[in-house]
Amino acid sequence: MNALVLSAIFGVVMMFSGVFFKRNAPIKTTGIIAMLLLLIANCMEMKGIKLFRFDVSAFMSFTDYALFFNALAIFATLVYLLVASGEMEKIGKNLADYFALIFFIIAGITITTSFTSLLSLFLGIEIISIPLYILTGADKKNLKSNEAALKYFLMGSFSTGILLMGIALIYGSQGTFAIDKMNFITDAKSNPNLHIAGMLFLLFAMSFKASVAPFHFWTPDVYDGAPTVFTSFMATIVKAAVFVGFVRLFGGAFAAMEKTWSVWIAVMIAATLFVGNITAVFQQSVKRMLAYSSISQAGFLLFSVYAMNSAAREGLLIYSAAYCLATIGIFAVLSKMDDYSFEGFNGLAKRQPVLAFTGTICLLSLAGIPLTAGFLGKFYMLKAAIITGQNLWLVIFAVIMAAVSAYYYFRVIQAMYFKDGPAPSAPATSIEKYTLIFICILIVLLGIFPNVFLNWLYF
Repeated sequence: MNALVLSAIFGVVMMFSGVFFKRNAPIKTTGIIAMLLLLIANCMEMKGIKLFRFDVSAFMSFTDYALFFNALAIFATLVYLLVASGEMEKIGKNLADYFALIFFIIAGITITTSFTSLLSLFLGIEIISIPLYILTGADKKNLKSNEAALKYFLMGSFSTGILLMGIALIYGSQGTFAIDKMNFITDAKSNPNLHIAGMLFLLFAMSFKASVAPFHFWTPDVYDGAPTVFTSFMATIVKAAVFVGFVRLFGGAFAAMEKTWSVWIAVMIAATLFVGNITAVFQQSVKRMLAYSSISQAGFLLFSVYAMNSAAREGLLIYSAAYCLATIGIFAVLSKMDDYSFEGFNGLAKRQPVLAFTGTICLLSLAGIPLTAGFLGKFYMLKAAIITGQNLWLVIFAVIMAAVSAYYYFRVIQAMYFKDGPAPSAPATSIEKYTLIFICILIVLLGIFPNVFLNWLYF
């Protein structure tokens, strides 16, 4: 509750800060301090200190798991602001509005991770989505940004209609929106068609929001057209939050129908991993390659829904932390490049060694190389799938696809260190360099000492 209320308040504060501050420096400082206060308030609630006491038990339940993920999301956003706020200034004159929208998205994330009612899920998803439509089209003078925003809005609106249809069907069969009061028959063959139809509509809508194949078709164009600085936010923190809501929905309301939806999830995991990795191999733009990479990463995140056990829940946290940090880091490097092609990275190590080194660590983590957080994230997801004892072919296929992903990640590393070229890039500020180094340290520490991270969940 602390994070939900304060994120909404800080969003309003940032809106009015653009009126009172004429320069961007105090706006950035205010936003970063507000995000730090938001993180402290959420951690206080994890320790039982509630600043606000409203009875929302009919709509939300702020469990330890939800609060822990909220802390992770807020911390990742704080890191994102430190490394990306300078690039936001280059998009337009509305820096205060960008910060305000990000705070509103955090409010939507806290609802999505804590909902107990399907209406709360809908509100959380929409509070996340609507600001993202605006951020996608923030670069008004760029036709690709305008096209991406329009495509994202139209596709997002269509998926929202599917989501509402699913909620309506579930309500029609159960007579309630509360997921803990739903009583589905455990035998899948006895489930009324209304149950199954509603569940499938919700599955497809959530898959669209998480860019899971075959509902991923909007992702490459939107990620490629959106300003790079906002692509990193929507591809990381937002996506991870949707998966937490995904797990909460299918592990709660639809747990009794697992035999029905687990087959669908398994097929979607295989399709997502295949489409994301194979298509990324043939991309000539690093930004578009990272868009397809985010689709393949969604395939691994989907294992948390498929397995639905303690290893999957822990793995979702580790994978989210690893994926968010690494992707924020590599997009921060990408935002400094004038040329987004692979050739544009030629010789970067000689001219910008800090950017090249930090980018390499982030790419190694995304590839799942040992001693990085990305390796532990993939390990936990595969472990969770193995524990189920079903569809071991899916685990083998995921390992093969992870090996394929190493190819296109190492292409960037090869260009930075083993090829000569001008590698034109904008110089990074001291704060950006220190933040990137901090990200790399966290990635390595999380890959070596994951228990230190997970102990915060239980103690």
